[in-house]
Amino acid sequence: MSRIQELVDLLDLEVIDDHLFRGLSRDLGGRSVYGGQVVSQALVAGQRTVKEGVVHSLHAYFLRPGDMSHPIIYEVDPVRDGRSFTTRRVQAIQHGQVILSLIASFQKPEAGGEHQSSMPQVPPPEALPSERDVRLKLLDQLKDPNPRLRQFLSQDTLFDMRHVEHQDLFDHAPKPPHSAFWLRTIDKLPDDPTIHRCVLAYASDFGPLGTSILPHGKGPLNPDMRMASIDHAIWFHRDARVDDWLLYTIDSPSSQNGRGFSFGSIYTRDGMLVASTAQEGMARWITESK
Repeated sequence: MSRIQELVDLLDLEVIDDHLFRGLSRDLGGRSVYGGQVVSQALVAGQRTVKEGVVHSLHAYFLRPGDMSHPIIYEVDPVRDGRSFTTRRVQAIQHGQVILSLIASFQKPEAGGEHQSSMPQVPPPEALPSERDVRLKLLDQLKDPNPRLRQFLSQDTLFDMRHVEHQDLFDHAPKPPHSAFWLRTIDKLPDDPTIHRCVLAYASDFGPLGTSILPHGKGPLNPDMRMASIDHAIWFHRDARVDDWLLYTIDSPSSQNGRGFSFGSIYTRDGMLVASTAQEGMARWITESK
C-alpha cells in the first residue's frame, strides 16, 4: 500500500447514519489536530450528501482545539438544494462540543467568461530543497531536542514541500510578510477530482499563519509562540491534480490584536490559478516580565 493511501483513508469517513460521519486524526507533531485535516474531512462529509455539483467555496471557523486521540463526528445540515447551487453546513464534534463549523457551497458545471491573475516568476521546484530535508538537517544540528520537537522534525510527510525562500523555524530576522512554496503529494492520488479538491483543502492550511509572523522576527517553533487558526476560507476556481506540482503564494496584509491575516493563491505549474484562500489566526507570543 502506498504511503499516500494513509491520507486517502483519512478522508474516507465512516458513515454512522444519514448526514452523520466519523473520522480519525493523524498526529503532525502539533498540540492538537491539524486544522486542514478537520476542514478537509468536513468537506468530505458535506460532499457526500450532495447529489450533483462540486464544491466551489467553503468558509470554516475553528472553535476549539481537536483531540488527536479521539474520533471526530461530522454532522451535516442540508441547508439548501437549488437548481444550480447546493449549500451544506457541517459541524465537527468531539466530546460533545463543536470544534469546527463549516459552510460550503457546491455548483453544477456551467459555462461563463474566464480570466485570472498571472502566476509570479519563481524558481522551479527541482531547484529547491525539500522541507523534509531541511528539517532533518536542522534536527542533526540541535542538541538534545525534546521528544515533541524531535517527532515534529523527523516525521514522515505526505507532501513534498519546497519553499522559494528559506524559512527559519526558530527566531529569524524580520522579513516582509510574503511566502511561496511548491507542494505535491508524495505519491499519486486516485483520479477522482473530488478527492483532489479535498486534499487541496487539507494542504491549504500550510503556510498562512506562519506568513503573518514573518515581520516580527518569530518562528512557529519558538517556545513563547501561541498560534492557532481562527477561520479559513477557500475558493476553488478550477480542477487541479494535487499529485502534480502546485505553487502556493501567500501574503499577509495585516497583523493586529494577537491575530494575523493572510490570503493566498494556488497555481498549477503551467500558471493556471486553481484556488484562492484567506485565513485569520491567533499569533501571540508570551514575554517574560523583567
